[in-house]
Amino acid sequence: MAVLKQNEEFDADSIQEKVVGIASDMVLHDSGFHFHTTKAQLLYAPSGCMTVTTSDRQLILPPFRMLWIPSNEVHRVNFRNIVAYRSIYFDERYAAKYTNTGLRVLHVNPLLKEIIERICFWEWSALKEDQAHLLKVFWDEVQKAPEEKLELKMPQDSRFKKIAESWTLRHSTPPMLKELAEKTEAVEKTISRIFKKETGLSYQDWRQQWRLQRSIELLVEGNSIGEVSHILDFSSDSAFIEFFKKHTGSTPLQYLMKNQELSR
Repeated sequence: MAVLKQNEEFDADSIQEKVVGIASDMVLHDSGFHFHTTKAQLLYAPSGCMTVTTSDRQLILPPFRMLWIPSNEVHRVNFRNIVAYRSIYFDERYAAKYTNTGLRVLHVNPLLKEIIERICFWEWSALKEDQAHLLKVFWDEVQKAPEEKLELKMPQDSRFKKIAESWTLRHSTPPMLKELAEKTEAVEKTISRIFKKETGLSYQDWRQQWRLQRSIELLVEGNSIGEVSHILDFSSDSAFIEFFKKHTGSTPLQYLMKNQELSR
């Protein structure tokens, strides 16, 4: 069994096989914070976009990125639109023979995409000879995959926990500094100091990085440039395009086309 229904319960740690793949088309999913004690996990979606939050950072996974999650790493997976969810769980002792790194976002090339898809539809059983051969190719590609650096450190201060969760769930967007000070009843200088200490960025820069991540999500989900510009409160479409190009080196459409080509 590999295909799961939307609300079907699944416990990777309870399965003894070295490699367990699952596939599901899901929508409006929130896994809640959790971790796997005996399994490392590879998380990927060939269509749609996922948001992953750990104890201290936020990452996004469009179709040209995958996430390696070591065992015992606390994480939470959210998405709002339809996502082709793919996840592979590896026995931690088996995975340690090939990789012993922490949380990493990696680029997905066409070969990795096809291998992941195949593994996710394997039966949960002892590995056959052809599967073992394919896994050798898989590990070779994972070890060579370029690492992506677009992640966002999250504030840990209790004054921002509740509102930061609202941002993670996309119920609201980070406001301008003055408005955030009014909402949290914190002094602007205090907010700036806390964000710099806990995230490495000033609040203004942190907000821009959040908007960049969210804009990639929205574009992958099929929203137009005009819709993204409106949702993220840019003054105009051209202002959004200029912002996006400043941070990625490409216009929104160039960025999507370039990454989609690399993943084909």
